[in-house]
Amino acid sequence: MFIPMTVRARTPDQMAHLEPETQEEEPLDPVMEAVRRKMVRLQVVSGGIMFISLMAVLLAVVYKVRNAPQPAPTSLATGAGFAVPADQPLAVTARLPTGFEIRSVSQSGSQILFYGVLAGVQKVMIFDLSVGRIVADVTVADR
Repeated sequence: MFIPMTVRARTPDQMAHLEPETQEEEPLDPVMEAVRRKMVRLQVVSGGIMFISLMAVLLAVVYKVRNAPQPAPTSLATGAGFAVPADQPLAVTARLPTGFEIRSVSQSGSQILFYGVLAGVQKVMIFDLSVGRIVADVTVADR
């Protein structure tokens, strides 16, 4: 629904004389002045609490970023370059010493551990698939 509005025309003298349209505010009665002061105080206290809370959160973020744990350095023996071809299985031969009698086999990552006996001595052979050779020959002896 359209409501027509009437606009008062101003004279050139009124247009040249610019004054704020608000009149002077009258002083508040003492009860309202006390309420206003309480509201201003509440607003200042709330703003202070919000500011302190924001600073605490920012301080916590900066602390966490500066004290983040450093990533552990990667070791060369982990087989970082180990990859199995997509079109065929990996074909590698582990050449164990002649006469090595295998008792148990274990695998971890790209390494295979062969536990066995060679000429009556207990031995552990570690074969690394990523380099294609025996990387450790450990003799297990009693005390």
